[in-house]
Amino acid sequence: MVLAMSPAQAADIPAPGEISKSGNVEHVLNVPRPAELTGIHTDMAFQGDYAYVGNYNGFSIYDIRKPRKTSLVSSVICPGGQMDVAVYGNLLFGAVDSSRSDDSCNSTGQSAATKESWEGVRIFDISDKKNPRYVKAVETNCGSHTLTLVPGKGRDRRNVYVYVSSYGPSGSFPDCQPPHDKISIIKVPLRAPAEAAVVATPVLFPDGGNPGENLPYPYRTSATTGCHDITAYPEKNIAAGACMGEGVLMDISNPVEPKVTTTVRDDENFAFWHSATFNNRGTKVVFTDELGGGSGATCNEATGPTRGANAYYDIVRGKLEFRSYFKIARHQADTENCVAHNGSLIPVKGKDIMVQAWYQGGVSVVDFTDSAKPQEIGYFERGPDNTAPALSGGIWSAYYYNGYVYGSDFNLGLDVLRIDDPRTNPARGVRFDILNAQTQGSYRERGH
Repeated sequence: MVLAMSPAQAADIPAPGEISKSGNVEHVLNVPRPAELTGIHTDMAFQGDYAYVGNYNGFSIYDIRKPRKTSLVSSVICPGGQMDVAVYGNLLFGAVDSSRSDDSCNSTGQSAATKESWEGVRIFDISDKKNPRYVKAVETNCGSHTLTLVPGKGRDRRNVYVYVSSYGPSGSFPDCQPPHDKISIIKVPLRAPAEAAVVATPVLFPDGGNPGENLPYPYRTSATTGCHDITAYPEKNIAAGACMGEGVLMDISNPVEPKVTTTVRDDENFAFWHSATFNNRGTKVVFTDELGGGSGATCNEATGPTRGANAYYDIVRGKLEFRSYFKIARHQADTENCVAHNGSLIPVKGKDIMVQAWYQGGVSVVDFTDSAKPQEIGYFERGPDNTAPALSGGIWSAYYYNGYVYGSDFNLGLDVLRIDDPRTNPARGVRFDILNAQTQGSYRERGH
């Protein structure tokens, strides 16, 4: 049967570089990756008329005031993967989970077994978009794989807090010792960012978290040794953590003392809890599973529809109740890395709709208003990326911002998309001044 089905599946896979999309999605343009940034593109953030795109070798700033004429403003060369970015005011924060010889932009890779090695968070002043200025580096335990901004409130509004997610401890790493059941919290005075410093390292898993299951791929469940990603919803004083072996909800009413209020595990289908997204009302969480670490061909018949997928949970009386899985149905080639990855809400009143990246599976738009029956309503993808080695391409993040969808492609640059559909078009009337996907803000709901 495998041999009989293979030709049909191959016929459904676009040719290398060929675009395939639903009729309601327009590919507006592609802005190639800057030549000077030789690493892959990673995460994105938005503020005003600008998009900020991370890269393993630094970051770029794009002018998006006219999305159909999106253009590069500047690039900063500052190696240190994976350079997830977030912006706030005149500051850009970059996550460095690559052990470096020092904290400078001239650093080189150096083993974490060397005590003097550095990894953590870099802070840049972006008030001059053409000439960003490096302000401060803050070292954190086990580096910073991802980061999440939590703005201070009330009398504390002149500060912003950075939740640093990291993992991968080892007894041979002086600054990343097991057990690593915690996160680091950096306090950044907005008027004096050079004074930024770690102010807390709360332990989220005093019992050690999920011990994991060392089974053959794809059945392995990761042990919890920290978090991969945290999404905060500051207006509601809550956060959701994707913490390797489990998903968690947190109370962040005191930003330096987050408290885990409930946890959930899925040792049957989830290998690595990767990211989290709330719906607008804060009554649901979409968790993603990064099966294969982002370098596996998991969107195929052999892997099936429930591994490397999204999992939808309703928040009921403070607990996470599972509702369903969703995974793109389009099978990808064995050379294509494909797995549920980063996305954000499309702000449609009365609906829960999300746009999301799937690496070489492209971009998917999913309506999960009924969290038990999520449905794809649009997509965009390319055939296998033959500009790079196998299993090393695709779209890292796909976010909706002020009428357009932006996708950061590993190797091919920044894609600009537009969806034209009665189910999503109401979102065009919703405007944001800022978008950090890991710091959710609300949009006005019907009747509120």
